Amino acid sequence: MAIDGSFGALVVSLSIIVGVAVFGIIAYLCTRIYNMPEDTFGKDINDFLDNMEREKPIRFTSKQLKTATENFSNVLGSGAFGTVYKGTFKNGLTVAVKVLYGTLNRRIEEQFMAEVSTMGRTHHLNLIRLYGFCFESTLRALVYEFMDNGSLDNYLFKTNEGDSIGFEKLHEIAMGTASGITYLHEECPQRIVHYDIKPGNILLDSKFCAKVADFGLAKLCNRENTHISMTGGRGTPGYAAPELWMPLPVTYKCDVYSFGMLLFEIIGRRRNMDVTLGDSQQWFPIWAWNKYEKKQLKDLMVACEIEENDQEVVDRMLKVALCCVQYRPETRPDMSIVVKMLEGTFEVPEPLNPFSHLFIGVSEPSDSLARMAWNGGGSDWTSSETIMSSKVVTGTPLMHKYEITIASV
Repeated sequence: MAIDGSFGALVVSLSIIVGVAVFGIIAYLCTRIYNMPEDTFGKDINDFLDNMEREKPIRFTSKQLKTATENFSNVLGSGAFGTVYKGTFKNGLTVAVKVLYGTLNRRIEEQFMAEVSTMGRTHHLNLIRLYGFCFESTLRALVYEFMDNGSLDNYLFKTNEGDSIGFEKLHEIAMGTASGITYLHEECPQRIVHYDIKPGNILLDSKFCAKVADFGLAKLCNRENTHISMTGGRGTPGYAAPELWMPLPVTYKCDVYSFGMLLFEIIGRRRNMDVTLGDSQQWFPIWAWNKYEKKQLKDLMVACEIEENDQEVVDRMLKVALCCVQYRPETRPDMSIVVKMLEGTFEVPEPLNPFSHLFIGVSEPSDSLARMAWNGGGSDWTSSETIMSSKVVTGTPLMHKYEITIASV
C-alpha cells in the first residue's frame, strides 16, 4: 500500500509539472504573438481593425477644427457653399476643412446631408475622401483629404507658364475624372448624380491624380428610376446640361454633358467662353465643332498650341467631347463607354452636330434660358446678341433665387 501511495503521489506531481510547463509555453507564445514585429500577422490584424474603424466619417468638434486650422487662418479657396481652409492634426495628417456658409436652414441642411451621405459611402481612387464632419450650432464643416496640387482650373486657366500641364498628363486627368464619374453612376449600390462637374471640382493630388470633389449638389437615386425629380436649377452655367435649365426630364446623363464641356476646356486650355476673343472663337465648343466638321483640325492645333505628337490623343478627346454634349440625353454615351473611348479600346463614332438646335431661333423664354446655360456665342451670333444674352443672365430671377453665377466670373 505504501508503494502504491508513493506511485500515486508521483503521478500527481508529474501531472502538475507538465501542466505548468504547458501553461508556460502557451503564455510565452501568446506574448511573442502579441509582440510580433510590424510585418507579422498580429500587427496586420490590429491595423486592419483600425482601418475598418477609420472608414466611418469621424465627428469632429469645433474646438478640434479650430486648433487644426489655427483658427481658420489658411484659406485654400471658396465657393458658393463655403470656404476651404488648410489644417493639420496632431498626428501630422494634413486636411482641407470646408466651412459651410449660412445659418441653419433647410438648404444648408440638405447640402450638408448630401455631402456626408454621399462621400461617407463612396471609396474610389478618383473620388475625394471624406475624413469627417462637424455639425454644431456655431460651425458646420466637412473634413477632406488634402490635395497638394489644388484644383484643375488653376492649371487650365492660369497664364503662368510654370503652372501648365502637358497633354499626356491632361489626358490622364480626363481619364481619372471619367473613371470617378463612372463609379458614381454605375458601380455604387445606388446611382449618384453629381450635377456639378467642372474644373474647379476636379482636385489633384501630389502626383496629379484626379479626384472628383464637392458633392453638395449630388442626389442619390435608385437605378430603376430613369428620371430624377428636380426642385430647381442645379449646376453651373456653362457646364450644366440643357435639361437642368428647361422643363425637360433629367437623368444621370447630365453629368456626361458636363464632362464633355470639361473636355473642351482641357483641349483648349482656356475657358469655353472668352469674350476677349473674336466672335468666331468666343465660345470654344462650337468653334471646335466647326473646325472638326470642315476638317480643319490643324487650325485648332495651332490655336491651342498642341504639339504634333499629341494630335492623336487630342483628336480622340475632341470627338468624345462632341459625343458627350449632344442635346438629347439619350444620345450621350454612358461614362463607362467614355472611359473606353478615351483610352482607345473603343472606337469613337462620328459625332453629330450637337449645337444645331441653337440656330433654329428663339421662340420661347426657355430657349433664352438654354442659351444662358451654355454661355452663348459662336460664329453665327453677333457680339450684340451675345452681350444681350449676358444681360439676361445677370437679371434672371432664377439666377438670384439659387445664387447661380456665371462660370467665367
